[in-house]
Amino acid sequence: MPVTAKLSRKFYEKLGEDIANELVDWFNMVDASYQSELRELNEFNFGRFDAKLEQRAAGLEAKIDTRAAELDAKIDTRAAELDAKIDTRTAELEAKIDRRGAELEAKIDTRAAELEAKIDRRGAELEAKIDTRSAELEAKVDRLAAELRAEMKVGFARVDEKFAQFETTLTKRMFVFWIGQAATTAGLVLGVVKLLY
Repeated sequence: MPVTAKLSRKFYEKLGEDIANELVDWFNMVDASYQSELRELNEFNFGRFDAKLEQRAAGLEAKIDTRAAELDAKIDTRAAELDAKIDTRTAELEAKIDRRGAELEAKIDTRAAELEAKIDRRGAELEAKIDTRSAELEAKVDRLAAELRAEMKVGFARVDEKFAQFETTLTKRMFVFWIGQAATTAGLVLGVVKLLY
């Protein structure tokens, strides 16, 4: 009959239900393996030495009982040692985990602060750069607008001058044309009047 290993409640609390149950199952599996190997050995010896076993049954029974008691005692001792060793190792690991967790948390906080400072610094640099570039672009736009206005004034002045020249030339030509027409009309009228009289 297999002996079911059972661990203390503290052990379950330290490692958790899953790991503790897995360890208990492993102990039970080791115990079953030991018992299976012992059974196979006994059956082999029984088949081989059947005649001798009948003669020495009483002696062997005592020897087996003694050996079983020794193994039980050894298993109990070993289980107690393993239990103590596991408790010690668990405490060491928990302390190490706590220490490492604190170190990592401090490192994360430091790194986060460094990154925040870097982001703030970079943001300020970019903001200053954007402000500078915006001011430069505004100044350039104002300068170009002023240059365009000046060029437009010069261009409009040239156009006005050309229109004034054209108007003067047109007025002169129209005056010459109308004088020529008036002279022609006056000559025709005089010619018609002379013909009629």
